[in-house]
Amino acid sequence: MPSGPASFIRLFVSAAAHELRALVLAFSCNFILLGGYYILRPVRDTMATVLGIGQLPNLYTGTLILTLGCAPLFGWATTRFRLSRVVPGMFWFWVLNILLFAALFAADPASHRVAMAYFWWFSVVNLFMVSMFWSLMADLFTPLQAARLFAAIAAGGSLGAIVGPLVTRFLAASVGVEGLLLGAACAFAVVTVLVHLLVREKARLWAGHAETQPSTLDHPLGGNPFDGFSGLFRSGYVVNQALFIMLMTWVATVAYFLQTDLIGRAYTGLAERTRAIADIDLVVNVCSALVLVFGTGRVLTRLGVTAGLVLNPLIMLASFLAVALSPTVLAIQGIQVARRVAQYAIARPSREVCFTVMPQESRYRTKNVIDTVVYRFGDVSAAWMQAALAAFGFGLAGTVGLGFLSSGIWGLVALALGRRYESLRHVQAGQGGRQGEMRAAVGET
Repeated sequence: MPSGPASFIRLFVSAAAHELRALVLAFSCNFILLGGYYILRPVRDTMATVLGIGQLPNLYTGTLILTLGCAPLFGWATTRFRLSRVVPGMFWFWVLNILLFAALFAADPASHRVAMAYFWWFSVVNLFMVSMFWSLMADLFTPLQAARLFAAIAAGGSLGAIVGPLVTRFLAASVGVEGLLLGAACAFAVVTVLVHLLVREKARLWAGHAETQPSTLDHPLGGNPFDGFSGLFRSGYVVNQALFIMLMTWVATVAYFLQTDLIGRAYTGLAERTRAIADIDLVVNVCSALVLVFGTGRVLTRLGVTAGLVLNPLIMLASFLAVALSPTVLAIQGIQVARRVAQYAIARPSREVCFTVMPQESRYRTKNVIDTVVYRFGDVSAAWMQAALAAFGFGLAGTVGLGFLSSGIWGLVALALGRRYESLRHVQAGQGGRQGEMRAAVGET
């Protein structure tokens, strides 16, 4: 890379010369991935307002069932095909899905069946595509590299997440849902090309003996399609990762229920609701990008991954306490902003670093199950808890109490996860990152 751009990049992130190409590709890929994601997401949330808040527990349950079915399919693909084909192949498949929904919305824009199918499809696929990207990152960068570079890569996603809501806000009324989907399909086609380039870059670094994870992508993982599920229970470290993501989703679901209810009441038209949701996305992602560029990398390198993991639950404890003391619409909206900024700018890169000390098969299979099935189980359980609280008349107080309790337990789990990561990182550094020995350290057989 020319010295001028390289010097500019190093103003924001500490990157070695051999890391720059992979860093730029990963940053660009995450930028376009999240840009496309935030074009698709307001459409999903708009479909939720069409179907009504009373349908959310059923929608979440259906999403979990579909996720349970898709996770073994992904596991099967990793047993039969090389990872260098599976990873980009999944993205090509999602591009075709988006084009299909564009055609369905064009044919019948008022269909509740299409609205429900899209809600379920996006709620499953969005987790798979983001998980797949970060699995590739954990398989490309070592733990020490990840602590330095993941915040910058995540910043690319936050910048893309700024562009996505802007596109949605200004084009939703003129091009309609099907136009937005066609634009997102083009974005994900570019993402797929960049994924191909990242796969090649990993092979180039490995062949040149440059610093990278010691694994390769030119082989299937072997085993069986359900290894990702069985891997959840092979060590306390993995259990803590699953608990971390589940508790995070409980907090997120509390905020999502409040958002859906408020926007559904405040706006009557679909375009207005979509723009309102996009506005929230825009504010969140501007703040997230600033924190990622100027704060998260310094937190992870100076204070450690544990600090990054624990900070998010602490922020949410303070947020729910503020709502308990002042239960206003403004305070509830503030929770949504605080939660999402903390999650995307701090918790996400910190949590992804934790997967770099695991064996390759766990980076894809077990991580995929945690990021999708466990995440959606958290959604469903929190959604039905919300319904139970409403049925017994607890209202806002019960919802805020659930969020506060979840945040407290989440903080304890984050502390245990971070401490175990630091221990495993030192073990890996002492063993030169060898995969077989790391299986024993993590507790896998």
